[in-house]
Amino acid sequence: MRDGVFAFMKSLGQSDNTDGEAVSTYTHHMKDATFMMPSPRVVDQLDSIDMADRDTKGDLYEYMLGKIASAGQNGQFRTPRHIIKLMVDMMAPTPKDTICDPACGTAGFLIAASEYLTDHHSDAIYKDTASRKRFNEHTFHGYDFDSTMLRIGSMNMLVHGVENPDIRYKDSLEEANAGDAEAYSLILANPPFAGSLDYESTAKDLLQIVKTKKTELLFLALFLRVLTTGGRAAVIVPDGVLFGSTKAHKQLRKLLVEDQKLDGIISMPSGVFKPYAGVSTAILFFTKTNLGGTDNVWFYDMQADGYTLDDKRTPQPEKDDLPDILSRWQSLQTLPSTLQTSSEASRKRTEQRFLVPKEEIAANDYDLSINRYKEVEYEAVECAAPKEILATIAQLDTEIETSRKELEGML
Repeated sequence: MRDGVFAFMKSLGQSDNTDGEAVSTYTHHMKDATFMMPSPRVVDQLDSIDMADRDTKGDLYEYMLGKIASAGQNGQFRTPRHIIKLMVDMMAPTPKDTICDPACGTAGFLIAASEYLTDHHSDAIYKDTASRKRFNEHTFHGYDFDSTMLRIGSMNMLVHGVENPDIRYKDSLEEANAGDAEAYSLILANPPFAGSLDYESTAKDLLQIVKTKKTELLFLALFLRVLTTGGRAAVIVPDGVLFGSTKAHKQLRKLLVEDQKLDGIISMPSGVFKPYAGVSTAILFFTKTNLGGTDNVWFYDMQADGYTLDDKRTPQPEKDDLPDILSRWQSLQTLPSTLQTSSEASRKRTEQRFLVPKEEIAANDYDLSINRYKEVEYEAVECAAPKEILATIAQLDTEIETSRKELEGML
């Protein structure tokens, strides 16, 4: 395994020229990999699994990644699989899309997108040699600046049936890596939160969009830069992006609402990323237009995702808003904008989903927090008049004092 099989695996995608230059990103990232299995028993256990099915290999790899995340090693790179699937299903990628995750980690978003295309458009992506080549080499693009994650992501793509995706070492926010303007039609990402960069090292064209050192805002600016006109994005952001009061926060939110088309916001409960993170997050959906287009923003208050929201994250299928989110979103996308408004605008703000007009968002200083617009419905309770309540309290005080004196007398 170490000297034969693993050596062969490392050379997959390598050219036949004399210098052995790699033609696949997988081979490039695997060149320094070493075989670390300590016991032959591990190989025996793997050998007993039927690997003929692509899904089996992919499921096994995802299982191992899940164990890495649970152990807290590199877990910050892994977005829950069911959240990724929801985002991909809502975006419904097509074979014409060029898909990118500029902070790809283990390539979970790209894997889910490839599975969606395989399940829904297999005839189109495998119809001829050119289509197959486009799917395997030109559809998926992922960047990261952690060499371990690039190796894991490349292998993940390979075992899921994508032979040579564009998985590269790149710090997407740095000035040295500025470029890729309007290169991608679909962004799927969960970029790093709470980071900070120096102005000197940050790409100048990003600072022209929004001058900030916060990575969560810079990544949104990056998405707007690299999307084609008409391109779409589904990205996870910390709640602070939605209501932050700094000039950069407000500027970026205004840009999304006024200059682009902000389609929807899903507010997620804070337990979604437990056990290794408890931050409150939301999913932003927007389309790059550079001409505006926001009429109403669709809000959804996700309260459950099919798992308990504690550190154990035990499956809880009876409490799962994800199927409802997807069906409501898909129904909304099939309606003309005028019918969208008429079908959803009448919904009360006390419901889990509702539309908010752009004018109202602008009047609230472009605050995108769902709590700004959601209303709480209180149940009416009949009670006595204030004077009667005060008289009852006074009577109770008298009775308590009398009881206290009686007890003192007995003692």
